[in-house]
Amino acid sequence: MACDEPAALSGIFTRQNSASTNSLDFEPDADYRFVESLEERYKCAYCHLVLRNPHQTGCGHRFCQQCILALRELNAVPTCPVDKETIKMHEVFKDNCCKREVLNLHVFCKNFPDCNSKVILGRYQEHLQQCLFESMQCTNDGCRDQILRKDLKEHLSQHCKFREEMCQYCNTYVVLINIKNHEKNDCPDYPVPCLQNCSQIILKKEIEKHHAVCPEAEVDCPYKQYGCHVKVKRGKLAEHENSALREHMLQILDKNSRLEEQISDLYKSLECKEIKIQQLADAIKKCEKEFRQYTQLFGNNSNLMVSTQALASHLDKSARLESQVKQLIQMANQQQSKLDLRPLFDTIENMKQKIALMETYDQRLVVLEDQSSKHDLQINIHKAQLNKNEERFKLLEGTCYNGKLIWKITDYKMKKKEAVEGRVLSIASQPFYTSRCGYRLCARAYLNGDGSGKGTHISLYFVVMRGEFDSLLLWPFKQKVTLMLLDQSGKKNHIVEVFRADPNSSSFKRPDGEMNIASGCPRFVPHVVLENTKNTYIRDDTLFLKVVVDLTDLEEL
Repeated sequence: MACDEPAALSGIFTRQNSASTNSLDFEPDADYRFVESLEERYKCAYCHLVLRNPHQTGCGHRFCQQCILALRELNAVPTCPVDKETIKMHEVFKDNCCKREVLNLHVFCKNFPDCNSKVILGRYQEHLQQCLFESMQCTNDGCRDQILRKDLKEHLSQHCKFREEMCQYCNTYVVLINIKNHEKNDCPDYPVPCLQNCSQIILKKEIEKHHAVCPEAEVDCPYKQYGCHVKVKRGKLAEHENSALREHMLQILDKNSRLEEQISDLYKSLECKEIKIQQLADAIKKCEKEFRQYTQLFGNNSNLMVSTQALASHLDKSARLESQVKQLIQMANQQQSKLDLRPLFDTIENMKQKIALMETYDQRLVVLEDQSSKHDLQINIHKAQLNKNEERFKLLEGTCYNGKLIWKITDYKMKKKEAVEGRVLSIASQPFYTSRCGYRLCARAYLNGDGSGKGTHISLYFVVMRGEFDSLLLWPFKQKVTLMLLDQSGKKNHIVEVFRADPNSSSFKRPDGEMNIASGCPRFVPHVVLENTKNTYIRDDTLFLKVVVDLTDLEEL
């Protein structure tokens, strides 16, 4: 069956002999130092490097999978560079036997001679992830130092400038390079000297309260209102009051005397005005009496003109006197109101009562706010518990107990973009089990690739997780695992990788932490194959991955 596209060709290679494909892999462009000289039969006939995913042509020569695809892309009718024979694509097959031999070739660690390990080529990347002499970046945020893995722990605990240290004053963890700035500006328990030079060291959060009682702070004399304008340190205030007692008493007496004189002057002024008012009242009565007399004397018509003029004169005089009397009465009332302090005292007493009532309301408001805060806290706790229970129920509803996982990955483009930008490098599936009391497992996918597949492939790994029944199960985990990318066209043109767990790998021992190191296929499927519009692995921005654990010979509890 001939194929017209490299992607379709890749699919054919993957389907052939997939049951015997090994999950091991290696970086194709790395400079490997083989323990024994690399035989020609393990070299690609096109790139002359060690074979990666070897494929054999009908003429018997072996090529890397990428190289055979490259030959197909260069020429519509590819020819073998060794014997110039035409390469018939339907005769090309995946040489898993050669692949196993290549992956089991022994190489030196790239950190030789510091690291004298000899590992098989298929485990080379796994070894580098554990090699004590591998250079790696410090894991603290902000630190760009490259450290040997064996020195990382010491660097993190003793030498890294970006490690977190506890503030010796407030017991808060702060990044080391920021700790001095934290102590001076942010630490509430940092001791600072009093600004009044009282030689006391006070916590920063207590400084304002201290200033209200600091013995070195300058304050006004309590007798300032009586005329003492001295400023004295609070610690010497009592001494000042004792030493200036006589002066303070004299100032108080002097002010009282001036007040008494003012009151006496006001009373005298009031008496004078009352006398003047009485004199004016008497003058008015006299005028009224004269007016009546004139009325009797000039009652006839002949004297009407003289009578009218005299009457007008007396009326004007009476009006002026009445106006003066009203002004004097108004002034007297004003002076009297100045001396009468009872309304002022009543007003002050009313204000005191209102202030006391407001303080009572304020206290009740504080109590209500405290109760409201407690209720809000309880509500938040209940909400968090409900959300946690809801997540747990959803997890339990979607959990499989037959050793099979169907993983639906939605929003593929967005999640791949997040992986390319380095925001979310990997995503994990929900856990699944080999049985109700069996091994707890999950899958992990790197949509932008990991290791040798970074930027070109999807990496798919199998992960053994810590479970509730691990103490009853047999370890290490030894079952055969099948990883699949499901074809959504209904033609079952799935991409399949199968491997058997290596009992010597730390990935399959009983987990010490939440989960073991993932193991699987860093080059599970190329992006060009997955995203090719002629293939049907992605529909509606969604793809499906399947993981199947062979339960043969697995005893169920």
